[in-house]
Amino acid sequence: MTNKIFMLGTFIGVPLSVIGTLMHWPTMVLFTIYCLSIIALASYMGRATESLAIVAGPRIGGLLNATFGNAVELIISIFSLKAGLVGVVLASLTGSVLGNLLLVAGLSFFIGGLKFKRQKFNVHDARHNSGLLMFAIIVAFVIPEVFSMEMNEPKTLTLSIGISIILIALYLAALFFKLVTHRGVYQSAESEAAAAAGHHEEPEWGKWKAIIILLIATLAVAYISENLVHTFHYVAESFGWTELFIGVIIVAIVGNAAEHASAVLMAVKNKMDIAVEIAVGSTLQIAMFVAPVLVLFSLMFETKMPLVFTLPELIAMVSSVLLMVIISNDGESNWFEGLTLIAAYFIMGIGFFLL
Repeated sequence: MTNKIFMLGTFIGVPLSVIGTLMHWPTMVLFTIYCLSIIALASYMGRATESLAIVAGPRIGGLLNATFGNAVELIISIFSLKAGLVGVVLASLTGSVLGNLLLVAGLSFFIGGLKFKRQKFNVHDARHNSGLLMFAIIVAFVIPEVFSMEMNEPKTLTLSIGISIILIALYLAALFFKLVTHRGVYQSAESEAAAAAGHHEEPEWGKWKAIIILLIATLAVAYISENLVHTFHYVAESFGWTELFIGVIIVAIVGNAAEHASAVLMAVKNKMDIAVEIAVGSTLQIAMFVAPVLVLFSLMFETKMPLVFTLPELIAMVSSVLLMVIISNDGESNWFEGLTLIAAYFIMGIGFFLL
């Protein structure tokens, strides 16, 4: 039923997005159509990456899901940078961190926990990711803010470029560690048991069909995202929203729709290794790859983007990291822990709305 709704949304929403853009329909109507179309397309990206995850395994599957989920936001952010909306881009990065760690993980823990009293995931991965989260958010994001207080704009940008290069290098090293040098070293007991029992799940789509659908959906999202960016200013004025709120809540939710759906689906199937990898792996990819890439991309445009967030953004991100680290470090989850994460997300959402 859900797949049929998303299919209907895709085959109606995408043509309407093209027609509405060419015929200059009212901006609010276009904003709604664009958002719904991107969410529908994201569901196809989620299903395709789920099929690839079955073939490639939970780690690579989670990485693929996070990558293509973040591709939507990366595309929106690049067009936002081109339009000079640096505040929206930084806010959307904040929203992605909060959304993945609190909303995506929270919904996964909560909905999965309603079906299973206790769900387990790889504790070694959880602790490894905790260290990277602490580094990426608390060190790499807080340092530019602290030093920028004593620096002029050119020096702040230079610092941001240096940190961005280091973040990208460390992220690639982390992938090499998990997927090459230490692949299988920290495999969970559940994964080993499943492999020993010969459990095998058939993917919904074959490898090449899934890849083709991913590419087509990504191209369609790129087209719609460019048009979506042009509606932000009007929508903000109409509802009295700030760029910060649009970035933290609206862009982040639309941009991460694929991950939201996929992670919850994995949790319902008790595949918590993949669900956690999507939520936490996506956060790490945002902080250590997407954000640095956007800093470097901004050098091509008139308005440059230093890696400097506002104080509310930093405190919100640091708080979400600390909460997620404390909850996930035991390698187990339940519905109440999920509800705690969701509650933290709504508290921060209210704060950004009223700011």
